[in-house]
This record gives sequence, C-alpha cells and structure tokens, in this order.
Amino acid sequence: MIKNLSKPFKWFFQLEAASGLVLLIAAIVALIISNSNFNELYFNSLNKYLFIGINNFGLKLSVHHWINDALMAIFFFFVTLEIKREFIQGELSNLKKALLPIIAAVGGMVVPALFYIFINYDNTDTLVGWAIPSATDIAFSLGVLSLLGSRVPISLKIFLTALAIIDDLGAILIIAFFYSGDLSISYLSLILISYIFLLTLNKFRIKKFLPYFLIGIFMWFFTYKSGIHATIAGVLLASTIPHRQKNKDFSLLIKLEHSISPYVAFMIMPLFAFANAGVSLSGLSFSTLLLPVPLGILLGLFVGKQVGVMLFSYASVKIKMAQMPDNSTWLSLYGVSILTGIGFTMSLFVGNLAFIENTQYIEGVKIGVLAGSLLSTLFGYFLLLFTFKK
Repeated sequence: MIKNLSKPFKWFFQLEAASGLVLLIAAIVALIISNSNFNELYFNSLNKYLFIGINNFGLKLSVHHWINDALMAIFFFFVTLEIKREFIQGELSNLKKALLPIIAAVGGMVVPALFYIFINYDNTDTLVGWAIPSATDIAFSLGVLSLLGSRVPISLKIFLTALAIIDDLGAILIIAFFYSGDLSISYLSLILISYIFLLTLNKFRIKKFLPYFLIGIFMWFFTYKSGIHATIAGVLLASTIPHRQKNKDFSLLIKLEHSISPYVAFMIMPLFAFANAGVSLSGLSFSTLLLPVPLGILLGLFVGKQVGVMLFSYASVKIKMAQMPDNSTWLSLYGVSILTGIGFTMSLFVGNLAFIENTQYIEGVKIGVLAGSLLSTLFGYFLLLFTFKK
C-alpha cells in the first residue's frame, strides 16, 4: 500500500511513540498518588480555582478545568494541524491509500458505540456516554507498536496513525455536535466574526502567527462562553492556518506543528493524563466492572474496537474498495486492530464531557477506560509479538 515514508512522518512517529511512554508514566503516577496518603492533596489541588485575566476581563476556573478546557484546546489545535496537513499533502490526500484507514476508522467508531448502547440502552443518564469508547489514543497505541521495533512493517504503523487521526476528527465532530451545552447567540456571533477575521488573514496569506494567536485567544473566550466546548476554538483556529502550495514554499502550518509538538506530547498530554487518570481503587472489585458505564466502555474499547476495525477493513479489501498495507497479513492487521482499543486520552476527555452534570459516573468512566485500554495493550502487543517473532 505504502512504499515510501516521508521524513515528516518519521519525525511524527518517533515523537508519538516516545510520548506514549511518558503518558503511561503520568497515568501510573496519578493512580499511585490518588491511592496514597497524598490523595486529598491531589484532588484538592485539581479543584483549586485560579483566575487568569486582567481586572474584570478573565476567567476563574479550577485547575482541572484549565487543563481540560484551555490546555486541551492547544492539543486540539495541534491535532487539527496534523489532520489538515494529512488531507492536503499527506497519506490522506491520496484517496486510494486513505480508504482503508478511513473505512476502518468508521467501523472503529460505530461498533464500540453500539456495544456501549447495548449495555446502557435502558438508562438515559448513562446512555450519553456512547461516544467514550469510540476514540483511539495515537500516542499510546504507537508507543506500544514501537516496542516491537523494526519487525512491524512501516505500512502498518502508517495505517494505525492514519486511522487514529481519522478517529480524532470523528471525536472533534462528536464533541461539537453532541457535547455542547445551551448555546448563546451573541457569543456564537462573536465566534463567527473572529473566524471571518482569521479567514481574511489566511486569504492574504499572512505568515506571522501573532495575529492568528491574538484573535484565537478572544475566540477561545467566546467559545467557552457560547456553550460549545472551548477546545473547538483550537480546531477553528488551526483550520485557518495557511499551508504551502509547493514543497519549497514556507508553511506556517508546518512550522507551528513542529514548534508546539514537543510541548503537546511531553507536557500537555501527560499533564492531562495526570489530572484525569487518578481514581481511588479502594473497594474496587470485579463486580465494579460489571456496572453499565465501565462495562460498556470496557467492551466497547476491547471488543468493539477490534471487531469494528477488522470487520470494516476485511469487507473493504474483499470488495476491492481498499488495499491491504504492504508486507502485512490478516493476523498482523488484526493485532493492530486490537491496539486501536487503547482509548485513554480521548476516551477520558469525552467521558468528562458526557458526564459533566452526572459526576457520579466519572469514576466508572476512568475504570472502564483504564481496563479496556490495558486489555487492548496486552492482547495487541503479545499477538503482534507472536506474529512477527523471528
């Protein structure tokens, strides 16, 4: 399917693989602290309120909300830059190459949601979490794949990356359409005006980031106040960043992507993991996993993901809509399909949005995400290790 690997993709893969290990460490530290004598300090620090602004213009949010609403807006800004570049000149710009990960990603979003809905169909309070098991964590999944080294064909790594990027796009659309609150027309109008200004900057191909940034700050504030989740501001801002028309042209998009990627990979995402993975395990038993929310997420991630990705991939190849990745087998593709069940970052994020008014289910979300991601990691890794064993 894919014979040549570009330098930007090599850089991206190495970055994501390393950040996956940092994410794992951050999650483990959060679990240890939240189950130690420092658990009160951990949770009290996250719930502490901070005011950021000048005089009366600003916001007072908890540390946890600053991380999830402000820092994650930068994460979504970065993700949208990646998506835009991939569609303009990356692997997703070639429809024939892109069809397999696109179709597989659709299966990987729809089937896990159906698993969750089947478990929670009779409870309207928990049914809102249907999208939680639909996302794949790029950093974690590539981090696990990187542990197998050069034995894994590069085409499978690209397939997993492209699929996870499509997953992120799906998650962005889900957040925008399904997890927004009561909308404010006045603030929505201000968002539109801000976006028009950004499009104007793009139209005139302004290559300095400062004007985009200044407008983006105001647009984030307007988005937060509008009822749409604040991270969507990062998506809107990134969509207006100009990209080069020819390989030798200067690209503000490429420059920004390379500039902020280390901060996103090694600061923002681990900080999010540290702030959201902490859950008390006291009193935890097997019966806890059988509750509707954790069970729906667990089955969605570990079973629904691999079934959806593999089923849709198999069907698309058999009817000749798509091609198998180079040097891969159905068993190796199945191993990668299992790894897509590592939801972690995005699943926790969507879970926080889904149960923002029913916080009693958040603990169940964390348990389901951690359990589903752990099972997907172990089964996917050892199956691929067996498949590529020399």
